[in-house]
Formats: sequence, structure tokens, C-alpha cells
Amino acid sequence: MLQITQTKWSGTEEKIAKQALKTAYERETSALISNVRARASSITELDDLWSLHDLLSTKRFEIDGKYAYNITTIVFDFARLVKEGWLYLDELKGLKPEMLSKISALARM
Repeated sequence: MLQITQTKWSGTEEKIAKQALKTAYERETSALISNVRARASSITELDDLWSLHDLLSTKRFEIDGKYAYNITTIVFDFARLVKEGWLYLDELKGLKPEMLSKISALARM
């Protein structure tokens, strides 16, 4: 079994991981911006405004935590991003095969 906390990452692997996080972050935030624009343009009541505020507050908290680079949770973070559709496994090519296998398996759960 692959021990994540004991796995040494090469410089190339860290670069791949950081780029993958950046790519997924850009995808998710672009989708959020599009969603917010659509919702903002349809605001007709104060409750609509508060609803948008609540969405933004929730998303900010969620996104800030999801994209923090933490080597001890990165496999789970990548699996979540793959499962949510913000990242694709082929964007992680270059990581150890065992790591890719674990990410893939967790993403299917």
C-alpha cells in the first residue's frame, strides 16, 4: 500500500501537482464566475441578492480549502477534483503509477 505521507515527490511531480491544482482552480472559478453573472443579472428582489451572497460565501470557503496545496492530502484532493469534473486523470501524467492508481480508485468511490 502506498503511504502518502512517506512518499517522496520529485521536483517534476510537485510541478505537475501544482499545475494540476491551478488548472482545476481556473476551471472551477471560471464556472463560478459564469454562474454568478447569470444569477446577478436575474436579481429582482432583495432575497435574490442575499441568496447570491450566501452562495459566494459558501463557495469562497469551499474553494479556499479545496485548493490549498497540502502534500498529506493531495491524493484525496485530486480524487475529489477528478470526481467533481474539475480535473482529468491524464492531467496528472508524470506522477508515480501507484499514486495515479490510488487517485483513480478514490475518484470512483
